[in-house]
Amino acid sequence: MLLPSFLLFRFSALPRSRPGIQWSMASSTTTLSDRSISGFSVQGSPRMLLRLEGLAVAMLTFVLYARTGASWWLFAALWLAPDLSMLGYLYRPCWGARIYNAAHTYVVPGVLVLAALLLGAKAELPVALIWINHIGIDRLMGYGLKYSNGFGWTHLGRVGKQESVS
Repeated sequence: MLLPSFLLFRFSALPRSRPGIQWSMASSTTTLSDRSISGFSVQGSPRMLLRLEGLAVAMLTFVLYARTGASWWLFAALWLAPDLSMLGYLYRPCWGARIYNAAHTYVVPGVLVLAALLLGAKAELPVALIWINHIGIDRLMGYGLKYSNGFGWTHLGRVGKQESVS
């Protein structure tokens, strides 16, 4: 398969092997060390933009939810439901990261919104908006997609108490 030259440059510029570095979000083969996490999390202005994006998504879904006329009790009851995916960490960090990441991407709730709009399913739209709102607030607070090293290792940086590295 022929790739455009700009894609070939991008893929050829990626380092192929670095010992002790995990190259995927939920892989169990290798792990990140404390010294290398800065190379695998978003830093500086891109991180701020991702957090502001989370704020924009949260505000938009809040307004859209209010327009659905659905109960605010439903909003309160379901808002933490995506965090049940953290239970996967009880089995293994790798599985925990995979399950958490599946529940904290916009793909499934986005498909749910699309299905609700196309099929006229009024009950699914508020649920999807709550889910998307939760993800937006998580991004705003700095909780990103997880690496398999543990819950605190995210694409937006470390979450929780930091151990000093000498």
